[in-house]
Amino acid sequence: MTQATQFETAFTMDTSSIKYGPGVTREIGYDMARYAVKRVMVVTDPNLSDSQMVETVCNALRTVGIDAVLYDQVRVEPTDASFKQAIAFAGDGNFDGYVAVGGGSVMDTAKAANLYATYPTDDFLDYVNPPIGKGKPVPGTLKPLIAVPTTAGTGSETTGVAIFDLVEMHAKTGIAHRALRPVMGIIDPHNTATLSPMAAACTGLDVLSHAVESLTALAFNSRPAPESPNYRPAYQGANPISDIWSAKAIEIIGKYQLRAINDPDDIEARGQMLLAASFAGIGFGNAGVHLPHGMSYPVSGMVREYRPEGYHLEWPIIPHGMSVILNAPAVFRWTAEANPKRHLWAAELLGADVRDASDEDAGDILAGAIIKIMKETGMPNGLNAVGFTEDDIEALAEGTLPQHRVTKLSPRPADKDDLMQLFRDAMQYW
Repeated sequence: MTQATQFETAFTMDTSSIKYGPGVTREIGYDMARYAVKRVMVVTDPNLSDSQMVETVCNALRTVGIDAVLYDQVRVEPTDASFKQAIAFAGDGNFDGYVAVGGGSVMDTAKAANLYATYPTDDFLDYVNPPIGKGKPVPGTLKPLIAVPTTAGTGSETTGVAIFDLVEMHAKTGIAHRALRPVMGIIDPHNTATLSPMAAACTGLDVLSHAVESLTALAFNSRPAPESPNYRPAYQGANPISDIWSAKAIEIIGKYQLRAINDPDDIEARGQMLLAASFAGIGFGNAGVHLPHGMSYPVSGMVREYRPEGYHLEWPIIPHGMSVILNAPAVFRWTAEANPKRHLWAAELLGADVRDASDEDAGDILAGAIIKIMKETGMPNGLNAVGFTEDDIEALAEGTLPQHRVTKLSPRPADKDDLMQLFRDAMQYW
């Protein structure tokens, strides 16, 4: 840093309004009517288009006189092409509100449709995160968006982030701005009952990594100050408020994740995991994530033939939560030296015994706690198990380097050689 560099001294706390409770999906008509909207685009994916959740949402909207128009072509793990398809539908539909019913892919697609239909641009990359896109700030407020998550994973109902696969680069990137944040997230435990065990595991481990990454991220006041408040990023670095939400999410996951996976009828566990997803979303939506997520994007983008159990899709996929957690033990073992006490804190929240642990033990203890959960939830044993080899390591590292939005929040800076070694360490764990 030069002598003229000034470090950040401020952070903000933004989140969506949250409504929680079994059956609260039925109240969405009341919730949306408060925004005086008349015509709403209901966004979902083909697997959910005939579901009870979508039917409940559409009926509730129509009961209060809102025209609910269904868009059910969201792609699981969306691409720039699938975003553009939804954007075109939104642009033609003259909507003054949006509802997303689904997982992170659905919620992120709804955010993108809302953004580009409200503030059209000739170049799709205008709002996309740099250095891949131009990172232009969103010009103003968007139409009201209410999110109804059907997975306990992404926390997208609380964040201003929309992630997609830029196909020509074989890598994931995204759009991040506070304006994308839904006005409300409706957290209804009834809506996760149909998740397969593998989908529940993947989404739950995404929550875990969100929370641990935001807890261990570079501190907000260790980052250079922006040119103006308009350029203060949504991902600001760990801060005292995000710590509260992230820590609570980790604690909940340690207690309830296996119960939610093993018994779909355990409404307490499913409700707690949904809350954990939202809590972690509030945490990382303000603090940010770092290397496990940055490394996950090329892992997902470079998938060849892997098809996980319980995902009924016509194309190969490494689910987002899986692609993240496969990197996590290697990363936290490596970053622990930058802030061992925070890594030990995370491990303790997961139930690890840290009473006699030294700072030098922090990385191994946290990595071991995560590997234990990976085994218990049926995750593959590292990147080898989903089709990657030593020959892929350089390409994986190259695909991570452009993910500045998250990689720059690592508490320990990582160059290409570091990333290559981290991917090597993530090939097999047991």
